[in-house]
Amino acid sequence: PRLELAWAMKAHQHAQVYFNLISSVDPKFLNLTKVDDQIYGEFRKTFKDLKIDVLDPEDLKSEPAKEKWRPFCLRFEGVVEDFNYGTLLRLDCRKDYTEENTIFGA
Repeated sequence: PRLELAWAMKAHQHAQVYFNLISSVDPKFLNLTKVDDQIYGEFRKTFKDLKIDVLDPEDLKSEPAKEKWRPFCLRFEGVVEDFNYGTLLRLDCRKDYTEENTIFGA
C-alpha cells in the first residue's frame, strides 16, 4: 500500500511532465527514449489485438494480461531507465485525465 502510493505519486509527476511535453510538440517529432521505435514494434508484436484508443482495464490488470505484460516490460530492463515504473493511462484517449478515465498500470 505505501509503496504503491509512492509509485502512484511518481507516476503522477511523470504524467504531468510528459503530458506537458506531448501537448507542446508535434508527436511525429517527439521521442521519449532513444528506443521508442523498438518499444513500439515489440509492443505491437506482443499485443497485436490490443485496442489502444479505448482501453479495457481487464487487458491490463487480469492475471492473463499480467502474464504478458511482465515479460514485455522486462525486455527493456537495462535499456530504458525506470522501465518498471507504473504509469497513468487514460482509458479513453479522447477524454482528459480524470479520476474516472485514468488507470494506474504497474
